[in-house]
Amino acid sequence: MTTPGQLPLALSMGEPAGIGPDLLLRLYAARGTTPLPPFIVYGNAAFLKARAQRLGLEVEITPTTPAFAPTIFETALPVADIDGLVPDKPGDTSPLSAKVVIEAIRQATASTLSGSCRGVVTAPIHKAALYMAGFRFPGHTEYIASLCAHAGVTPMPVMMLAHENLRVVPATIHVPIHQVPRLITNELIVSTGRIVAHDLRTRFGVASPKLAVTGLNPHAGEGGSIGMEELDIIAPAIANLRFEGIDVDGPLPADTAFHLPRWRQYDAVIAMYHDQALIPIKTVAFDSAVNVTLGLPLVRTSPDHGTAFDIAGTGQGSTESLLAALRLADKLTGSGAQA
Repeated sequence: MTTPGQLPLALSMGEPAGIGPDLLLRLYAARGTTPLPPFIVYGNAAFLKARAQRLGLEVEITPTTPAFAPTIFETALPVADIDGLVPDKPGDTSPLSAKVVIEAIRQATASTLSGSCRGVVTAPIHKAALYMAGFRFPGHTEYIASLCAHAGVTPMPVMMLAHENLRVVPATIHVPIHQVPRLITNELIVSTGRIVAHDLRTRFGVASPKLAVTGLNPHAGEGGSIGMEELDIIAPAIANLRFEGIDVDGPLPADTAFHLPRWRQYDAVIAMYHDQALIPIKTVAFDSAVNVTLGLPLVRTSPDHGTAFDIAGTGQGSTESLLAALRLADKLTGSGAQA
């Protein structure tokens, strides 16, 4: 429910050919039974009207600004309208609409940095479509970090996947697996650990975070018999973090670190690469995990799934992850808090 004076969350609509617009429209249409924090959608209003009609949803869509969004949220979906050609063609991407997608992310981030919105929630994008429109970033996270640059310094974004009190952070993300060993450095692990511990304290309210760090090799290298990265890089990085006063265990064998009773002993687990981190969280929370970007001067969350072109425009697909992303952004920014 909307609180008087409450700032909205900024929700970028994501790839128009994908499932993101479907989910946000379906969530808004169900707000009577599923309470939502107020948000304003950054995207193309005409497209959203067409997609709502395709889905058979009776949703009033009103172009407006963040200042008026909470006032009208109960009766109409507030949209920060971005001009552009955005056809309602599920599964069919377009470089023309990609320009609107990029601008939606930029404006949502700018509105949050300026204090007009509380936090950013991003619906899924399709990077290949954005590249055709001149996008030059690996993904959402790096683009938003660049928008948050101040005095020539770009913050280091850290990806966390969260479900309730289970949290995991991949130290390396979208890189080929053969590149991972050379990317795992003392500096990377220490910087990641610092950011995770800091944001757990300042955003998640964990007074004394306890972290774990996995090994890279099977059985965490087994004393050097199955690889030396644990002895040469990971263990020294953990020692550095402990010297800084951060409570951290490891390197732990990854095949036992995510056994639920053990996982729950930690406020977050830092894993060495993408699948080592994402397989366990998606196994226990496939439809409800949330992608949270740490290390930024704003709160940014996202559902933990892709564009799902095959079911876009059909009304299928779970809204749970987007709902969880909205609610977590609401929680992390303080429901009803002023920026």
